[in-house]
Amino acid sequence: MLYSRSIILTALAMLAFAGNSLLCRAALAHTDIDAASFTSIRLISGALALWFIVQLRHGSRVRSKVGSGNWGSALALFVYAAGFSYAYISLPTGTGALLLFGAVQATMIGWGIWAGERLRSLQMVGLALAFAGLVGLLLPGISAPPLAGSLLMVAAGVAWGIYSLRGKGAGDATQVTTGNFLRAVPITLALSVFMWGEFSIDTAGFWYAVASGAVASGVGYAIWYTVLPMLKATSAATVQLSVPLIAAVAGIILLDEVLTLRLLITSIAILGGIALVIVRKPAANRGS
Repeated sequence: MLYSRSIILTALAMLAFAGNSLLCRAALAHTDIDAASFTSIRLISGALALWFIVQLRHGSRVRSKVGSGNWGSALALFVYAAGFSYAYISLPTGTGALLLFGAVQATMIGWGIWAGERLRSLQMVGLALAFAGLVGLLLPGISAPPLAGSLLMVAAGVAWGIYSLRGKGAGDATQVTTGNFLRAVPITLALSVFMWGEFSIDTAGFWYAVASGAVASGVGYAIWYTVLPMLKATSAATVQLSVPLIAAVAGIILLDEVLTLRLLITSIAILGGIALVIVRKPAANRGS
């Protein structure tokens, strides 16, 4: 029963994470909302949804902890959300998700190496394969994604990787995330004020942003942090390989996006390479 519950919750979390890419791309490509407004509405909606979830879970016990989190993590969260939004002005759904995921994993793996982690030979091969896939994706050509959007998404992924690293061991993950979202609200409102000259919004764009913040982000993170203790570390890392694939398929089906040969080959290289790095030998086989 517990195993079935973990599978269902994991699947819902991955759908939510992929849904963020789909909702953002749909809003910025097919509605009149601007990227700054989308970012602000998403973060405000996410903060409200997470605050409500924490209240339901803990009630009065959490009132003194609702301000958990810190400004450094809130800034990283904002950079991720803003870069994500501006990147999806030009990037297809699957390409954006692949770049984001690759940058997140590269940041976290790179930090581990910097901190003294040693990679086995197969992991080194995986790292080289993933890097080659990323270079191949960004090389100039007819099917290459826009460079500016790609760099923005990579920056968003690095920011989310930093956010994830800062959050390790920070206590109740949902409460900390709530505090960081709340702190990110004034920062994102400042962006909207600064970009007021580009302000544009419509009903569809507004509700896409609300869904991205409240459902795909707020509820998605709450589900993920609920299921995370049920998964092994390698399983938790590996299952996230599905997010770019889900996003790409959803973009093709729902947004009429095209699956290019370049994206297919580089996805296999990047995701396969990362899998080689993060999937370790079973404990019984280690030390051999």
